[in-house]
Amino acid sequence: MNEEFDSSNILEWLNKQPNEILDKVPFGLVKMSKNGTVVFYNKAEELITGVKSENTIGKHFFTQVAPCTNNFLVAEKYNKIALDEQVQYIFTYVTQPISVQLRLLKGAGDYQYMLVKKI
Repeated sequence: MNEEFDSSNILEWLNKQPNEILDKVPFGLVKMSKNGTVVFYNKAEELITGVKSENTIGKHFFTQVAPCTNNFLVAEKYNKIALDEQVQYIFTYVTQPISVQLRLLKGAGDYQYMLVKKI
């Protein structure tokens, strides 16, 4: 595990890693299909949000898992062909408000990602 939240080549690195490695990164990670369906939700993300992985897999992230992100600040940005943007945000769904730094990632691969650090 050699990639950091702010790494310039993290999207390429994420696309090559098995879920066992992604589960060990020191930040929250949501791996989604291009239509927003959760395919992987790591342990760090469970700790940040209090939402268990088994309650996310196969669900649409922006409408079923974290509807507080279904807005122009987060979800709408994934409509771009390529995306690498950081956003300060507050999660408000299913938890008391949690301040986070999000890194929204999308490229030519099959998946898009949301990286999450509690701030």
